[in-house]
This record gives sequence, structure tokens and C-alpha cells, in this order.
Amino acid sequence: MKRTLIVVFTLCCLAGVFLCNCSGVKQNPTIHRIQEKGTLLVGTTGDYRPLSYLEENGEYWGLGIEIAGRIAQRLQVSISFIPTSWPTLTADVIADPQMFDLAIGGITITDARKQVMLMSDGYLANGKTILCRVDDVDKFKTLEDLDKSEVRVMVNPGGTNEKFADDYLMHATIIVHQRNEEIPGLVIAGEADVMITEVTEAPWYVQNDSRLAAPLLDKPFTDGEIGVLMRKGQEDLLELVNKLIADMKSDGSLKALCEKYGLVYSY
Repeated sequence: MKRTLIVVFTLCCLAGVFLCNCSGVKQNPTIHRIQEKGTLLVGTTGDYRPLSYLEENGEYWGLGIEIAGRIAQRLQVSISFIPTSWPTLTADVIADPQMFDLAIGGITITDARKQVMLMSDGYLANGKTILCRVDDVDKFKTLEDLDKSEVRVMVNPGGTNEKFADDYLMHATIIVHQRNEEIPGLVIAGEADVMITEVTEAPWYVQNDSRLAAPLLDKPFTDGEIGVLMRKGQEDLLELVNKLIADMKSDGSLKALCEKYGLVYSY
């Protein structure tokens, strides 16, 4: 009888462990999959200083890159970066088979993106502004100053910069250039007069090249936030990311990272 009771008790314990494990997998399927894999796959464009930039040596750096690293730390897994681009970002996020677990680095939270994907809470305030040559700062004081046929405005394709230009600049000459990180240099070289960019990106270029200016930096055309992007059905991962962002805001680490990269912290 004692042996029978022991066997029954053991089987019940094993069944309980099995059910707990199954319950954990069911409640956190994305997290479980990533932890089983041992690596967080992160999509990033690598062309958006100082949030995500790919150096020639293959190393990524930036605010978004560091936040991705902290997400991986919380998951207790390693991290691997997968190249994506602004024109293909949505298609890459929802691709089947899945290309990466989340995307990060200068991705503005928009209603259009939230309709087809998941977006985290914001970790950086954002808004559209311009870069121009220092000698031209007096020419561009309002949106109307940009929207003239003689003004050549350069944008990268597929993202919110191009959309902003299409929506608000009816008369300016719009030039689409494939590589975002090359546009400031093209403005300096006279290939364009203005770059549509964001308040998160413009200061880095101004600080690192005295030939560039951002005269409307304190008067952005739009207000928004930058967040982490992922496919629908990953609500457990979204919850973890939002918790991490909230923790970083409350413990001061997000503010410290913003200061490290010369970004304005507004939370």
C-alpha cells in the first residue's frame, strides 16, 4: 500500500510539473520560443544615427541597439541583428517564415503600423524637422519656406519622412535617396537643400558636422514617439518590452542613455 501511495504521489507531482510547464508555454509562447532558441533576433536598419547604426566593421551601435540588448538580457538570451530597410520594414516584420522577433531603431509609432503590427510604448519623443546647410538657416523658418518649387527636399524611401514630404510639401522638389545616412552629406554637397529628418536624428549630425544646421529643432512639425515594432500574436513579448521601458523610465537608466547619445529625455 505504501509503495502504491508513493507511486501515485510521484505521478501526481510529475503531472503537476508538466501542467505548469505547459501553462507557462501557453501563456508566454513567444518568450518560450525565444528562450528555447537562445537568441533574440532583432531587425534594424542600421542607418539612423544615433539610434541604430552599422559601422563598416559590422558592429551596431545606438540607443535602440542598447535597448535591444537590455531586452535580450531580460530574456536571458544572446542577441543577433538582422538587416532590414525602411521600404521593406512592414513586410519583413510580418514575413512568413518569421525573419526576426522585433524591430528597433528610429521607428515612429503610427496608427497605420498599429493596425497591422504591435508597437510598444514610446521610449523617445520624436517629431519631424529639417537639416540644411549652415549658410541657409535664414531661408527656412516655416513649413511654407520649404514648400517652394525651387527648394529641393531629400528623403529616404518607405518611411515616415517620405510620407511627411508627400503629405505636406505639394510644391517643393522631392528627391528620394535610398540610403538615409548619406543624405546629410548630399545636402552639404549641394545635391539637395533640405533633408526631412527627426528631432532624434538631427542633433547628432549638427554636433558632428559644423556645416549642417537644424534651425527648426525646437519647433518640430509633428509630435510623436519612437517604439519597438513586432508582429501581432506576440503580446507576451510586447508586455515584457513595455515593462522594461517602464522600468528604465522609473530607474533613470533611459534618461542616462538619452544623455549618452545627446538626445532629449522628455518623460
